[in-house]
Amino acid sequence: MNIEDIRNICVSFPHVTQDIKWGNDLVFSIGSKMFCVAGLNQDPASASFKVTDEEFEEISGRPHFKPAPYVAKYKWVLIDDITKMRKKDWERYLKQSYELVRDKLPAKLRKQLEK
Repeated sequence: MNIEDIRNICVSFPHVTQDIKWGNDLVFSIGSKMFCVAGLNQDPASASFKVTDEEFEEISGRPHFKPAPYVAKYKWVLIDDITKMRKKDWERYLKQSYELVRDKLPAKLRKQLEK
């Protein structure tokens, strides 16, 4: 896995936008709310994404994972090397993160996105 693989997964979801924030992070959002942040110009590359409340503790304790700085209270995890997770798992967790964030958007915005 590399940043381009993560990008391809994220932009395959409906209504996703991407931009560079903080000068060094590739950010993927739905309705202007982030669901994945990948570090650019890093070796190895890291990434953060949202998980369910039930998964947070377990995933945070896995090798190469930890609670994501600044957003752990919202159940975000950081993987310090994106090559340490299989593509199938990336697809599952990124889709889940996208859906968790999308489902918390205001009802009016969700309706606009459904059009």
